[in-house]
Amino acid sequence: MSRTQWTIHGERLVDENRHIRLSTVDVELPDGVRFTQYVARMPRCAMTLVLNEKREALLMYRHRFIIDRWVWELPGGYVDGAEDVALAAAREVEEETGWRPRTMEHLVTYQPAIGTLDQPQQIYLAHGADLTDNPPDINEAEQIDWIPLPEAIAMIDRGEIVGAATVVALYRALSLSL
Repeated sequence: MSRTQWTIHGERLVDENRHIRLSTVDVELPDGVRFTQYVARMPRCAMTLVLNEKREALLMYRHRFIIDRWVWELPGGYVDGAEDVALAAAREVEEETGWRPRTMEHLVTYQPAIGTLDQPQQIYLAHGADLTDNPPDINEAEQIDWIPLPEAIAMIDRGEIVGAATVVALYRALSLSL
């Protein structure tokens, strides 16, 4: 079977900062049709699904201004430069929730929107966490809670959890019978 790739005729930078690189790319399809596609490239993100011994997930309730909604999601964020991804994921849990994961295990890696966005997402699984003396970052979450896995899945169905990383992590945990 022969494979034909799209041909890239050039890329033009539109804007760039430490969180995103936005460009337009001139593309030609195998049938000769040409068009311009917006492409966003963002740094790697690391999130953690922390589960306690009762099969409860550590989730944060926060406002997301882009969709103007209050939602529940996993702690996580950008990986800083050459930072170890697992360490970044653990750091984000502690900064955002005040809980320090006991273990870190890679759960899944995915790309959320490969037609326009290049942003690797790595999700880790932590079994257990210890509450630290450091309060969570006030800018990160309104509420932090341990939610039973079946309830978290019901929250997806009700639209209370909509972020791709949290949805992927919870369904992945269910598929592994965690």
